[in-house]
Amino acid sequence: MRFDIITTFPEIFQSYFGASILRRAQEKRLITIRTYNPRDFSKDKRKTVDAAPYGGGAGMVLMAEPILRAARVVLKGKKKKETLVVLLSAKGKQFNQKLAADWVKHYSDVIFISGRYEGIDERVSEVMHDSGYAIQEVSIGPYVLTDGDVAAMAIVSAMIRLIPGVISLGSLAEESHWNLLLKKESQGSGQKKGLEYPHYTRPEFLKWKGHYYRVPSTLLSGNHQKIEKWRRDHTG
Repeated sequence: MRFDIITTFPEIFQSYFGASILRRAQEKRLITIRTYNPRDFSKDKRKTVDAAPYGGGAGMVLMAEPILRAARVVLKGKKKKETLVVLLSAKGKQFNQKLAADWVKHYSDVIFISGRYEGIDERVSEVMHDSGYAIQEVSIGPYVLTDGDVAAMAIVSAMIRLIPGVISLGSLAEESHWNLLLKKESQGSGQKKGLEYPHYTRPEFLKWKGHYYRVPSTLLSGNHQKIEKWRRDHTG
């Protein structure tokens, strides 16, 4: 199984993925893990990957274009039916053991797009949906992290344990947490609303593969009351 991670700080992953079970799984060639820095796909001299959010607010938003260029390289040659794109976001569906098992069963390639700062320009999600690849937006809990990198590590850790040969079958069979979660999923536990709203940053008009993706007009209006309402309406 292959994991590709698009992140502005690829060095963060080196120590975690280079130790213990994760290291041995790579040495046995049961999994492959690669990281990609969107700064390497930025076209300006400063390697800019973030900008201020449309509609105002504190912090910066990761720009769509460098991430999409990185994703285009990662996705090249991958089969759509076997590939999942995971967008890590505080407003996403909460990840759990059931999802881990489903993803291991149905996909051989998983691509993580890791957010940072105030988040990722929403048009990354829009373009990925239009590309025909399976995409899921997830978080790892009802809280906000400083980045998606920790979430990517947690999800990879949860998934690789379910790959045959990584750990013993006896260890999995004895995990009550696994059986309990499966039972809750089958009964329907419901889904809590996310904690974030979509973010957009420059450019105002994004052209990608012949299609135009624009920033919602409300965020460009300068009307703070309308912007606040739009953000409340789109939270989660």
